[in-house]
Amino acid sequence: MTKILVVDPDKCTGCRTCELVCSFDRFKVFDPYWARISVYRDERNGVFIPVVCMQCEVAPCMESCPSEALYRDEKTNAVVVNEDKCIGCRLCVNACPVGAIKIDPVSKVAFKCDLCGGDPKCVKHCRTNALTYEEEVKAAYRKARERSTRIIEAMGLSMG
Repeated sequence: MTKILVVDPDKCTGCRTCELVCSFDRFKVFDPYWARISVYRDERNGVFIPVVCMQCEVAPCMESCPSEALYRDEKTNAVVVNEDKCIGCRLCVNACPVGAIKIDPVSKVAFKCDLCGGDPKCVKHCRTNALTYEEEVKAAYRKARERSTRIIEAMGLSMG
């Protein structure tokens, strides 16, 4: 079964622990720039939105890469950067629909979420469960059920 990283912005408090854990795990620094997840603040609505690679089924970043540096990991189904092949052209950055790819300013190599090889550190340290790593089918079912519950509540009906 394919697992996916699921983001629930309603549960995110903006603590940004996910960014710090990721940057330290990968680069041994506590700096949100180096995180493979980014938490953005929506000032108008007063909410925080974690943004991470959606591991698109048809990945625009992979399709745009002239050096074929991006590939799909068979174990995790994550789109991964082969740093030896990356030429730093930034086409993947421009192609990403959610802005989840960054370029290392020193090496000029792209980096993005690779699901930590199937054990995402950000999920382990998210105290509010705004981030979960779950089977794709179960996540889709849960999301559909949550949407249905919200609609029923908005209509003033009961679930029971």
